[in-house]
Amino acid sequence: MQYRRVGKSGLQLSALSFGAWVTFGRQVGRAQAREMLALAHDRGVNFFDNAETYNNGVAEQVMGDVLADLRFPRDSYCVSSKVFFGAVDKPLPTQRGLSRKHVMEACQQALQRLRVDYLDLYFCHRPDPETPVEETVAAMDTLIRQGKVLYWGTSEWPAEAIHEAHRVARENHFYAPVVEQPQYNLLHRERVEQEYAPLYEAYGMGTTIWSPLGSGLLSGKYNDGVPADSRLAQPGYEWLRESVLGEGDERLRKVRALQPIADELGGSLAQLAIAWCLLNPHVSTVMLGASRSEQLAHNLGALELLPRLDAPVAQRIRQAIGGA
Repeated sequence: MQYRRVGKSGLQLSALSFGAWVTFGRQVGRAQAREMLALAHDRGVNFFDNAETYNNGVAEQVMGDVLADLRFPRDSYCVSSKVFFGAVDKPLPTQRGLSRKHVMEACQQALQRLRVDYLDLYFCHRPDPETPVEETVAAMDTLIRQGKVLYWGTSEWPAEAIHEAHRVARENHFYAPVVEQPQYNLLHRERVEQEYAPLYEAYGMGTTIWSPLGSGLLSGKYNDGVPADSRLAQPGYEWLRESVLGEGDERLRKVRALQPIADELGGSLAQLAIAWCLLNPHVSTVMLGASRSEQLAHNLGALELLPRLDAPVAQRIRQAIGGA
């Protein structure tokens, strides 16, 4: 395993990490989760990502039970949660958003579900137009000073809002966000590579990127339709299916154009897509999702492919997807 600093902070995360979105508590039960978390930790993974909204908190409960059962040394791994959407189907106004009340209460609930004393990383899952940024930054600062959170960050915030959060933190001597959690993959590049570019230099922010496989599209699994056991076939995720496959043949064409490159390098299309994300020096960790141990083990093998992605290969990849 390789380890990377989260921006300019001293925290080092494994280059590949493991998240619970869609899978834990839905496709993945405790037995499967235990097997995959044990595998990941054994392979050097030290970051496990979660959120209050993942299956309304059940994903955190499953992860927390498994972590307690496996008894990994607490100082050997990092665990995160995210706050904004709430943990119930129809949240009341005080059960969602980034108000001081919800940020504080959601953190306490996440600690209970994950069965830990503190969160290594705590993300504001989306910006909240109904809450002043000053209130949210102050709440995060309070949690850090209480020892309930070590580092905080944002997820899918526009760069302008992140700049504002840093201004508030600087002027009030609050702890500032050190990390952003955006989507990033071969088919979704603009925000990480362009919009956030000034943030890396100005504030030394890192990124924990999600969906390196475009919800499975970049693994090639949807080239001939949607398998029944895939996340795009899960009830309640019709929006995700439309988002991933909405452009139809054009996206699939790009995916198919990448297959010969993966074949020549001796890896799979999924491994190629994951390794490509790590070419970006501002990517602190690539978060993997999996519903089976075999799938997770295979995707962790992307690290073996990384040294083969030299400049000429990277250029061929960009040409295949029609990008600069």
